[in-house]
Amino acid sequence: MNWKMLKLPSSPTSITKIEGYIKKIFSEYSIAENKYPDVLISITEAVNNAIIHGNRNDTSKFVDVNCEKSNDGITFHISDQGKGFNPKSVPNPTSSERLECCGGRGVYIIKELSDNVQYLNNGRTVEIYFDI
Repeated sequence: MNWKMLKLPSSPTSITKIEGYIKKIFSEYSIAENKYPDVLISITEAVNNAIIHGNRNDTSKFVDVNCEKSNDGITFHISDQGKGFNPKSVPNPTSSERLECCGGRGVYIIKELSDNVQYLNNGRTVEIYFDI
């Protein structure tokens, strides 16, 4: 199996595998360490969203994570087996009426920490790009 691809069961314990995966990518591609926190937080949020909201914690379903490096950046694809969603329907967590709400910040955090985000496959796949 390609080490740049990760297949995770939809269980909260799967999140623990993300850090090692990201460290290996940073080492393999000699990516500057100052990008590490943004990448780790973004990918962890995306996988967590895929497990909880996409696959609804159904352990018979999986989350696929893979990365591609280009000359000027790295792109991660995180896909779940859920029904998808419309990212434009997610309320802005920084609006005054949402500031004290619990949850709902993952999509916003990913957008703020990455250089580009796209939702594909009816929202079942998030493509997260970082300049490197």
